Amino acid sequence: ETQTKDIRIGQMAEVDTRNGVIQGKVMRIDPTATGGTVGVDISLDGALPAGARPDLSVDGTITLEKLPDVIKVGRPAFGQENSTVMLFKLDGNGEAHRVQVRLGRSSVNEIEVLEGLQPGDQVILSDMSAQDAFDRIRLN
Repeated sequence: ETQTKDIRIGQMAEVDTRNGVIQGKVMRIDPTATGGTVGVDISLDGALPAGARPDLSVDGTITLEKLPDVIKVGRPAFGQENSTVMLFKLDGNGEAHRVQVRLGRSSVNEIEVLEGLQPGDQVILSDMSAQDAFDRIRLN
């Protein structure tokens, strides 16, 4: 991922073995990437989930930064960090209106909203490019 440059020793991590999730900390970072992947060793806290074994393929998330008191949404289909996008915001009456949203920092799953939305606003995050000619759509 593009955020590998921000990984540091000691950062908190979460490892999903598909049989359970365990917390840990980054202990070592490979100095070079291989095939676009950077190896990271995580020291796990506590007992391993059932079924954990050496060389098990796992998914991991490293906490690079915590952003308190920010508005955030899931990653839109075409939303990039530090950019401005047009999203459809639901109005509660079965319609969605296009609004301009300025985005900030991002994670794997979420992105910070700097302008254009308020806490609690709901938006459509999927690809809506087929509706580019419309500023308002009705939802069924």
